[in-house]
Amino acid sequence: MKRLILCTVVLAAMYALQSCGNNNTAKTDSTDSAKTMNEAKGTADKDVSDFTAKAASGGLMEVQLGQYAAQNAVSPRVKAFGNMMVQDHTKANDELKSLAAAQNITLPGDLSDEQKKHVNELMQKKGKDFDKAYMDMMVDDHKEDIAEFQKAGDNLKDTTIKSFAQRTLPVLNVHLDSANAIHSAMK
Repeated sequence: MKRLILCTVVLAAMYALQSCGNNNTAKTDSTDSAKTMNEAKGTADKDVSDFTAKAASGGLMEVQLGQYAAQNAVSPRVKAFGNMMVQDHTKANDELKSLAAAQNITLPGDLSDEQKKHVNELMQKKGKDFDKAYMDMMVDDHKEDIAEFQKAGDNLKDTTIKSFAQRTLPVLNVHLDSANAIHSAMK
C-alpha cells in the first residue's frame, strides 16, 4: 500500500513538473498562439491560418492606432484618416471574426509582440511628430497589407477566406491612396 501511495505521489509530482515546464515554452505572442492552435485543430491549412492570424492582428492594430490618431493627431486630415481606419477595419475585423468562427479558425485576440512595440513607440510621439510617424507607418503598413491580401486573394485554397481577401483589397487600396496623399502634403 505504501508503495502504491509513493508511486502515485511521484507520478503526480512528475506531471506537475512537466506541466510547469510546458508553460515556460508556450508562445505568448497572440498571433503565434492562434497559428499554433489552428495547426493543432487541423481546421485550416497553414496558409489560411497564417493569413487570418496576421490579418486579424493587423486589423486590431489599425483600429487601436486609428482611435489614438482620431483623438491625438494635430492635423484634421490625420484625425479623419484615423476615424476611417477605425470604421473600415472594425467592419473588416467583424467580418473576419464571423468567417473564422464559422470555420473553427482561431484568431488572435491581441496584437503581436512586434505590433505592441510599434504601437507603444508611436504613442510616445506628440503633435506633428506623431502625425508624421503615424502616416509613415500607415503608408508602409498598407503597402505590406495590400501585398498580403493580394497573395491571399490569388492563392488561398479556402474560397471563403480568399473571397474575404479579395473584397477587402479595394478598401486597403483606398487607405493607401489616402495615406500617400496625406503623407505627401506633410513634406
